[in-house]
Amino acid sequence: MAKKKAAAASLDFSKARTYPLARRRSIVKAEALATPTPAGASLADFLAHLPDVLAARDLRQLSAEIARRHRRGKKLVLGMGAHPIKVGLSPWIVELMQRGILHGLAMNGAAIIHDFELAYCGQTSEDVAASLADGRFGMAAETGQFLNQAVRDAQHEEGLGHAVGRALVEAKLPNLGLSLLANAYRLGIPATVHVAIGTDIIHMHPSADGAAIGEATLCDFRRLAALVAGMRGGVFLNLGSAVLIPEVFVKALNLARNLGRRVDDLITVDMDFIRHYRPQMNIVRRPTEGSGKGYQLTGHHEIMFPLLCAAILESIKL
Repeated sequence: MAKKKAAAASLDFSKARTYPLARRRSIVKAEALATPTPAGASLADFLAHLPDVLAARDLRQLSAEIARRHRRGKKLVLGMGAHPIKVGLSPWIVELMQRGILHGLAMNGAAIIHDFELAYCGQTSEDVAASLADGRFGMAAETGQFLNQAVRDAQHEEGLGHAVGRALVEAKLPNLGLSLLANAYRLGIPATVHVAIGTDIIHMHPSADGAAIGEATLCDFRRLAALVAGMRGGVFLNLGSAVLIPEVFVKALNLARNLGRRVDDLITVDMDFIRHYRPQMNIVRRPTEGSGKGYQLTGHHEIMFPLLCAAILESIKL
């Protein structure tokens, strides 16, 4: 102990070197700070007055870049889990479709459940904990019957997304305006569904047909690969899928490149509550290595996604 104290005492702290603050490179400068917007300010004013740092800077840069690529005719494809539907974002996604901004949709198997239930009866998302104890969870008859029948009726090479969209429209369900798949079908926008067997409630129903599900979702994987093959200079946005869509996207991208398509200069975006490994690697980093740029906008879907959409529309309007 005495030796350690002696060693510390041997340092001459008066000789510690300093330098003028003005010579130091600083990351945050006064001109980058936020400026409060007055009551009644426009969205454009709000965006312009955000601080020019971190996610606020990314939001402005990303929305402007998506608008620029849209004007150049590049494709925007949205990959998503089920949660965006459950937190009320379907109308925003439909709006992007109808405005010709969204050119493709890839979703997991759970998303078609909430999409159907909203179209069928205007409500979705059951209380799992309240239903699990006695085995009622996921056993709503209409959901299983309709979706499993739509999968069984899928025509050869039609794909699961197109088959369910067609079934929704043909059934003339009362809330078709809320359905992503119905709107994609009506507008001729590719919509693909990527299923892992056993993850979705309709797989518990006796009407589930594993062979039909497998064939339809494999067809959709190939349809997505064909869509991605034409995405050079485009944008892929992953909204709320932590595993399945990132894994499917990176394989679809690889397959397109393996078959000789040049798919580079991509903008990729991951949006979720927290940052997960697979989206970070398979959406943000790996697809853009050497070309393009990846973004992560982290926060609540029901706030962040409408904000991004509104910023994109503002940028396109300019």
